[in-house]
Amino acid sequence: MATIVAFQGETGAFSEVAARQFVAEPVTLLPCATFDAAVRAVVNGHADCAAIPIFNLIAGPVHEAVDAIAAFPSLERVGELKLPIHLALMGVEGTTLDGVREVLSHGIALQQCTRFFAEHPQIVGVEAHDTAGAARMVAIRRDPSAAALAATWAATVYGLTIIAERLEDRADNVTTFVLVRRIRRDVANVPSRFAP
Repeated sequence: MATIVAFQGETGAFSEVAARQFVAEPVTLLPCATFDAAVRAVVNGHADCAAIPIFNLIAGPVHEAVDAIAAFPSLERVGELKLPIHLALMGVEGTTLDGVREVLSHGIALQQCTRFFAEHPQIVGVEAHDTAGAARMVAIRRDPSAAALAATWAATVYGLTIIAERLEDRADNVTTFVLVRRIRRDVANVPSRFAP
């Protein structure tokens, strides 16, 4: 039986990668629009667990995610993972760095690339609900003046072209994710389905 793992974001998000690393196969992934929705999916029994980012080395705490977990005392943390985060700029075919005027991404991802924005003052960062969602929006808009800041694999998922890579302010950039599930009263009698 597959373990259902909720995460915030769309296919191609860093949280999806974390979810796959946390849980052994077979796994079913449940993308959610918000951190609250991912956590509620666990509380309501629609998912077995959720992979949630809580801290980024450059941007600091992911307050919205931490608050979502804290709102439900019925949850427990059963795993922690430090995922390397490397951000790439991507756009539709024909997009050039000189032509980009706005970059869509999650607010936390935008905060990880302050040096890039300082070096390109003509480019404005625009918040999206997640990095992969930003890539999807750029693919739909097909506007060469818009680009997304996301993981390189998101470009493959959404048919975009990589314009620049490794734009994060620090090469050792990582985000700490936690795996949360409902507290089990009979833990001693229930074998864990989660990978260590």
